[in-house]
Amino acid sequence: MIDFYTWTTPNGRKVSILLEELGLDYRVHPINIGADDQKTPEFLKISANNKIPAIIDHDTGVSLMESGAILVYLAEKHNRFLPSDSIGRAAVMEWLMWQMAGLGPMLGQAHHFLHFHPGKSDYAELRFKNEVTRLYGVLDKRLGGRDYICDEYSIADIACWPWISRYEWQQINLAEYPNIHAWYKRLLARDAVKRGYHVPRKVSEIPTG
Repeated sequence: MIDFYTWTTPNGRKVSILLEELGLDYRVHPINIGADDQKTPEFLKISANNKIPAIIDHDTGVSLMESGAILVYLAEKHNRFLPSDSIGRAAVMEWLMWQMAGLGPMLGQAHHFLHFHPGKSDYAELRFKNEVTRLYGVLDKRLGGRDYICDEYSIADIACWPWISRYEWQQINLAEYPNIHAWYKRLLARDAVKRGYHVPRKVSEIPTG
């Protein structure tokens, strides 16, 4: 059994999608970040950075924060969605790190300035809009001739897809990125992706692209 601490964010959905793909038993603990649940002393004992997601794996006693670390841990433990050969593994880790260091943080800032607080800073809006456009271009080029980011479905796809699912918040038209558009639809067709999206609760329908 895994205790899973999460909220309805792209980082939380990465882990819930993987848990569903792996078919694992897990118990959901909603951490309402809008109500500052992540700042309680109880949650701080689980996640030292006061951020979701976090897990406790009672099979091993492992407690982890940070979505990327959780994805790697679960993929390695269950020997799925992360290649065992060094070259394949390196490629998946490369694109997972790209998501963690670039796609997630930059799209998150775009959400702040373009979606939630438009009109506050022309400079910030232009900066993050341009960076979102650049990152979409990088991913679209990578997906040229590929069904998945690293050829086979992996935690790299699982990490990126929830962020792309908020394309409307980023003022992106997916039709302008045909390779991403096709990939987005390909993942959306997976039942585990659809189930994982609505953990810990359904907020709205999944954007269909």
